[in-house]
Amino acid sequence: MTTLPFYTAVTDDFEAVNQLIMRQLHSRVPLVEKIGSYIISAGGKRLRPLVVLLGARACGLTDARPHTLAAIIEFMHTSTLLHDDVVDTSDMRRGRSTANALWGNAASVLVGDFLYSRSFELMVELDDMRIMRVLASATNVIAEGEVLQLSKVRDASTDEATYMEVIRSKTAMLFEASTHTAAILADAPAPQQEALRRYGDALGIAFQLVDDLLDYTGDAEAMGKNVGDDLAEGKATLPLIYTMREGTDEQAALVRRAIQKGGVEDINVIREAVEASGALEYTANLARQYADEACNLLQALPPSVYRDALEQLARFAVDRQF
Repeated sequence: MTTLPFYTAVTDDFEAVNQLIMRQLHSRVPLVEKIGSYIISAGGKRLRPLVVLLGARACGLTDARPHTLAAIIEFMHTSTLLHDDVVDTSDMRRGRSTANALWGNAASVLVGDFLYSRSFELMVELDDMRIMRVLASATNVIAEGEVLQLSKVRDASTDEATYMEVIRSKTAMLFEASTHTAAILADAPAPQQEALRRYGDALGIAFQLVDDLLDYTGDAEAMGKNVGDDLAEGKATLPLIYTMREGTDEQAALVRRAIQKGGVEDINVIREAVEASGALEYTANLARQYADEACNLLQALPPSVYRDALEQLARFAVDRQF
């Protein structure tokens, strides 16, 4: 994954963050360390710590403090993954069995709590109340987004506004917090802080829109998860919401029943319906609009290889196939 061009600007920083993460996983309870190491070593894109590094360097920060902030963000993100997999009863993530499938729900939830608390220990080390304030608020928003999504499971009346609220809270919020705190750490001028904050929000939304698109067009092996997972869990994502709103009566009824029932028995006909209704094109176009917005916001930063990498990342978010 780190061979993608937007990683190369911070190759050494990225490696330092990985080493810091592994050191901070240490626990006197072997199972905590075992599960933590398992989920962290699963890899993934690690985009949130990446944007911390790129954002801080783009704002002119040259010291090692972004390594700590990037580790904080990764621990926060990983803890939400552990909790999400329990809530969603998922058994596969990043091409491997989930922690809850291997060690059970209780252990997964508690190790998620451990990673959250470790992230707050690292925040204290940074000793910056501005960063703690942003990340504490982000934690609340993310939790609210999770509960909102849970309350809408198998609810075929979910509209686009509610869906956008969910993904802005669940996914975009941590991207926004990552870039915002990076700019704060660098003591960047207020316009740059605001631009990077909004960049993170737009990037996160674009990324989640494409994730939801790939649930109907992607390849399970490339994505490391089962195609149709969202439908199986009864989640009304944008391709389904659009099909119910703009598709034929037959297409809308088909999708509505599938959301209310859950499962993937009808995944092939659902795929045909969302494609025929124009839902995939609509979702892809909206993702591109957010990626364009993210790139435009970067003009507030001085030219650098780091700014270029942030732009490349925004383009990758919508062009990827995994």
